[in-house]
Amino acid sequence: MIERYSREEISKIWEQESKFRYYLDVELAVCKAYNLLGKIPNEALNHIQNKADFSIQRIDEIEAEVKHDVIAFLTNVNENVGCEYSKYIHMGLTSSDVIDTAFALQIKNSSKIIFKDFEDLLKVIKELAFKYKNTICIGRSHGVHAEVITFGFKLLNWYDELNRAKKTFINALDDVTVGQISGPVGTYSNVPVEVEKYACGYLGLKPAKISTQIISRDRHAKFMFSLALIASLIEQFATEIRHLQKTEVREVEEGFSIGQKGSSAMPHKKNPVLCENLCGLSRVVRSNMITAFENVNLWHERDISHSSAERIIFPDSLILVDFMLVRFKNVMENLVVHEDNMLKNTKLYGGVIYSQKIMLKLTERGFAREDAYRLVQKYALSALNGGDFKNGLLRDSEVTAKLSESEIEECFNPKDYLQNIETIFERFEN
Repeated sequence: MIERYSREEISKIWEQESKFRYYLDVELAVCKAYNLLGKIPNEALNHIQNKADFSIQRIDEIEAEVKHDVIAFLTNVNENVGCEYSKYIHMGLTSSDVIDTAFALQIKNSSKIIFKDFEDLLKVIKELAFKYKNTICIGRSHGVHAEVITFGFKLLNWYDELNRAKKTFINALDDVTVGQISGPVGTYSNVPVEVEKYACGYLGLKPAKISTQIISRDRHAKFMFSLALIASLIEQFATEIRHLQKTEVREVEEGFSIGQKGSSAMPHKKNPVLCENLCGLSRVVRSNMITAFENVNLWHERDISHSSAERIIFPDSLILVDFMLVRFKNVMENLVVHEDNMLKNTKLYGGVIYSQKIMLKLTERGFAREDAYRLVQKYALSALNGGDFKNGLLRDSEVTAKLSESEIEECFNPKDYLQNIETIFERFEN
């Protein structure tokens, strides 16, 4: 099949003109399959391939009367083909054979664009992770300072999470890009099984192993989940950037272009507006996923309660996810990293984040763990209330009886916490 869309906007794939063009692709593929089986003469196939076409305006006119878009489409195509050979078009098919198979093609071609932008984002994040592999910053749990990590380590986690999301996306795409040419209620009552095999082959799709009158919507729900997962991860990363851009943190910032303004009232403002935008869009994609799961529940072998919702949630979600991938790539490429502030934040309150190292050192020198914990915690909590953790330890006779000043100082060396960073990064070198 000729690929009509490579890097064109996803939105064009979902326009009315394009939708009916996909319908025609399916109908022509079925005609070719029938021809291969000797059911349509060569002369008839050539005529159909040359004459089959449609007009959106004419389809709308017919649909206004018949109240059925596929019938309107077929009527218009048959008008162009002529009476002699129009009998071969849609032979043995039901509307959903065309709709769902064309739908799979729309999803497939949209996903090619998404996959390319996904790969581009992964490349940028990996490069930044290695660039900041040794840039010391604070690790946080519950939003509270924990122990030191590196900024590259943080980004490498993002890279790993996105890679898993990519695998989920690929797996879900494989399940949803199937075609069906199986006739009413899916039993091939008036269409040979071979027609489905050959037609799907021409279209670059796998035939569904079984279908009712539609392709089962669990496939589509799984695919929408994969899109929601991508959106949710981008939201997670964007939320982290928003926190790190807070005035009192200021470890990273979104790029701020010349002439850009952050507030109509306050000239000092530089706001993480792109990341806030991404967080909002993620909510839309996740809500669309819920609708896709609701669409799994259809009556008997088919109803069309899913159809109206899918015409909204699929183009919207595919367009949004691709937009989010491109926008977040732009955020990361222009991210301002304040390495000095990252290091400064690890030293707050006299290096209170090194409390575990001091506690472990005291237990090595004979303290019971509970006693060491209680002693170290006293100075840690005091530091958080305006004291200085290291100075408090240096003034305590119980501590200095077990540890020299140089041994205490050594506990505040961040490099001891990062001795396995190289090992972790080696897992991602290829």
